[in-house]
Amino acid sequence: MKRKLIAAAGVVAMMASVAACGSDSDTESKKAPKDRKGQLTVWLMVDAQNNWAEVVKAANEDFNKKYPGVKVNVQYQQWGDKTKKLDAALSGDKFPDVVELGNTETMTYILNDALGEVDAAKYDNSDTWIKGLKDTCSFEGKLYCVPYYAGARVAIYNKDMFKAGTGADTLPGTEAELTAALDKIGKKYGKDKAYSPLYLPGRYWYAAMSYVAAYGGQIAKYDEGAKKWESQLSTPEAQKGIEHFINLVGKYNNGDKTKDEQDHANVMANEKTALLYGNGWEAGSVVDPTGNGNAKLKDKILVAGMPGPEGKALPSFIGGSDLATISKSKQQDLGQEWIATFTNEKHQASLVAKDILPNNTKQLEPLKANPKTAPTANAVEDAWFTPIAPGWAAIEKKEVLELMLLDIIKGKSVAEATKAADEEINKLINEAGA
Repeated sequence: MKRKLIAAAGVVAMMASVAACGSDSDTESKKAPKDRKGQLTVWLMVDAQNNWAEVVKAANEDFNKKYPGVKVNVQYQQWGDKTKKLDAALSGDKFPDVVELGNTETMTYILNDALGEVDAAKYDNSDTWIKGLKDTCSFEGKLYCVPYYAGARVAIYNKDMFKAGTGADTLPGTEAELTAALDKIGKKYGKDKAYSPLYLPGRYWYAAMSYVAAYGGQIAKYDEGAKKWESQLSTPEAQKGIEHFINLVGKYNNGDKTKDEQDHANVMANEKTALLYGNGWEAGSVVDPTGNGNAKLKDKILVAGMPGPEGKALPSFIGGSDLATISKSKQQDLGQEWIATFTNEKHQASLVAKDILPNNTKQLEPLKANPKTAPTANAVEDAWFTPIAPGWAAIEKKEVLELMLLDIIKGKSVAEATKAADEEINKLINEAGA
């Protein structure tokens, strides 16, 4: 793979702009930190605002101890429209200096030269960064972003509902035992037609692809001979995993099967399910009264490893976010210094204290011994990830996997739906900016 080429006229204009920015930037960067002036615009996702705003505040205060004349303007973004807003900003002259990117989003911006190059040596614990995050920041031997935090999906369950339905308040260790327990829970709460023993939304592609991974399948693979990515959803392994997922949705989700997972924590907060498969931190959202949570469920909502097919744990998607500077910014040095402050060991420890998985295995290790965080911490290092391919962001943007699952929910065969998805993915996956 090669980075996307820019039209010749664009290269001339861009180089002139970079040269001008470079001279301004060089002059500024030579000033003493106390003499630097201006504003640093940082785009973070709303997760930070809702769950660790005080960590952001503390990092800003530390940054301002060194750069008292630089105001940090943190602007919180929503996942639903962030990339659209960022693309529009990058095409103009009002863009952030620092941006948070979901780890499936980074490659598109790397290939389009939108991100500044990073020196890993300037960041705490970079020698133990979680590989699944670092890989999403790396291209052709260079680094273009910094891992921020990791995420893994686990079972989130209501222990009282399990106790009422099965006599035990712990999650069964195998899928066969789990489905037997869900059958009993369904009978216990079955008078409520809106109640789902397992709330597993039909368009929840992260979950569906975990079942694909459980059977040895994958979304796509890179063909070294042909030098291109090829979709693999029509393989027997992938189809078996998708079929398994769809069967669970059909049997245990009595809610709207055509939805995605965005509101599943609310479903649990409303006591309409005993079990979710979600990010570990979502257990906190279920009981958080400042959001849509239900404080009455505090101490009743627990997490555990999700049992998967054939007696094994269900493989988790390695989620999380990265932080990057925008290559057009005239103050990339300040942006990278802010990132280094925000992701240093002190502030990563503050995230760990909130049961958020850190960006490095050094600080991850203690979480493996804590019963509350062990399920997510242990899931990270063996987790699966989406193809690190030029066109992956376009595939997500067009919701190819969600629409495939929706088609199956509505009656299309797995074979027919996966064949159509393969064709669509193959049109997009090898093209940057598709």
